[in-house]
Amino acid sequence: MAMLGMTLMAVASCQKGGADLGDLLGAAAPIPPKLMAEIKAKDMGGKSPILVRLYKEESQLEIWKQKSNGEYAVLKTYSICAWSGKLGPKKTAGDRQAPEGFYTVAPGQMNPDSQHHLAFNIGYPNQFDKVNGGTGEHLMVHGSCNSSGCYAMDDWQMEELYALAREAFAGGQRSFQIQAYPFRMTPKNMARHRQSEHYAFWKVLKEGSDRFELTKKPVTVGVCEKRYAFDPKLGEGQVLLPTGPCPTEEEPVNVAAKRIADEAEEEKLFATMKPTDFATVSTFAYKPGMPITAEAYAAEQHRRPGFDRLGKPVEEKRRSVFAPMTTP
Repeated sequence: MAMLGMTLMAVASCQKGGADLGDLLGAAAPIPPKLMAEIKAKDMGGKSPILVRLYKEESQLEIWKQKSNGEYAVLKTYSICAWSGKLGPKKTAGDRQAPEGFYTVAPGQMNPDSQHHLAFNIGYPNQFDKVNGGTGEHLMVHGSCNSSGCYAMDDWQMEELYALAREAFAGGQRSFQIQAYPFRMTPKNMARHRQSEHYAFWKVLKEGSDRFELTKKPVTVGVCEKRYAFDPKLGEGQVLLPTGPCPTEEEPVNVAAKRIADEAEEEKLFATMKPTDFATVSTFAYKPGMPITAEAYAAEQHRRPGFDRLGKPVEEKRRSVFAPMTTP
């Protein structure tokens, strides 16, 4: 057990680890031909801007890409290989929680030399996290399928994501938005999680999600009164301060209509739900400094089947999408 604990500690940090590179091509890998064909078929450009949406409960990462009309559409949905902690925002350095909220990735946050194959820094803590006492650093989307507060992909997925981001920056995008959610923000899921201590926070995240889904364009995110403010309308010379007052504004008609309809649907569902219909609230709580036993590690690690506890593939080695086909 002692040896196991030392091994787990060695892979605990999102800055440590290693990838079985196999036939991977690294940071310079081009966007795979099949994915490029999908990009063209969806009226997108190889270097057009991107946006990332993450969903913990579904363990999914969506890449959205800008079309020629300026709107964004889903290009591809990836199965997240591993994320750690439980539903809810990250609050403290070392709590091994994957962040939730709205983040920004600029070119300087890309890491082609990550020991997790490839990575980009999410940008935690953002202004909201900081003003609410959130601490921590080096929270990533990276390869190697092993997480201690990051969103981990397998190395082949990470090459695609890295290539898409790299080409978007090469096309002139200055930064891309990451929207990290506990689950898909549907009325049914909101009803299922009504009893969570994080419900009020998730209601705010849902507003940002709704605005994006209605406009198909990234929301402008600010922080005031220690909360998120979406698409704030500022007067000349006015600046949002994290602890300052939020500007007074009317809710857009389409946003209000969706909110009212979704809240009515949520209430209808909530009224008919049985105790077993509510989401199970995890009782696992990792405290900074707590020994990472095999049991604790398993409890907080949400990993896709096919990888061991060190993030290594246990199935047959995958073929690169660029490798030449062979015939018998």
